[in-house]
Amino acid sequence: MEYDLSLKQGIMTFRRIIKSKSTQQFSGVPYIMTLLNCLLSGWYGLPFVSPHNILVATINGIGAVIEGIYVVIFMIYAPKKDKLKLMVLLALALITFASVSMVSLLVIHEHETRLFFCGLAATIFSINMYASPLSVMKLVIRTKSVEYMPFLLSLFVFLCGTFWFVYGLLGGDPFITVPNGFGCVLGALQLILYAVYRNPKGKAVVADDGASVMPPPPTTTTTTACSSPEEDDDFIELGFEKPLQKTAATCVDDTRIDVL
Repeated sequence: MEYDLSLKQGIMTFRRIIKSKSTQQFSGVPYIMTLLNCLLSGWYGLPFVSPHNILVATINGIGAVIEGIYVVIFMIYAPKKDKLKLMVLLALALITFASVSMVSLLVIHEHETRLFFCGLAATIFSINMYASPLSVMKLVIRTKSVEYMPFLLSLFVFLCGTFWFVYGLLGGDPFITVPNGFGCVLGALQLILYAVYRNPKGKAVVADDGASVMPPPPTTTTTTACSSPEEDDDFIELGFEKPLQKTAATCVDDTRIDVL
């Protein structure tokens, strides 16, 4: 089911993409899979498919519009090598939705069969949508950094999965309960990963918007012994002019600190 609660995080992520004019290491697959899930779940919630599920249809309809905007923005700034792959994946997603909707309208005429067919399709692709961040979780484990797995997104996956899981239980709808139960578990795993890798030693500190901020390097000073007045006189007595220093020097307690 679509997750209008993730709108804020999506805005933050895409604001970063637009500002940098690059998709960086963000993956476009979750957005396409979420778009397909919204379309199928919204279709499943329509009265002629699943009565008394108008809330499902409404929320997923709004989610489909939002995710469509996200996908367009992502493709604009995606590298050429990734853009073609995303276009193919988007085409497959739209063909899948068109096929499910046409079959349920033109081929299947029994209500129970239509309900099962559309519900099964929505369930399969809801699970696929939840599973799409697995590649990002793998990246987090490999790099020991949560830069490309924002906290708010992981939190919203958990909260929305839990919300729809409870909604499905109360309504006795397995096509809502099963995929969102999976999403609830996956969201919890993402939060655990975030807790483990949110600020590892020597790694980047991740800001709220997902940006990586490296800690400042330690400052070092170089100390050398100060020249004494006698040493200055030695240069003069030998007929040499004391060489100019390239660095400024300050003496503190018989120690000279060179400043570059």
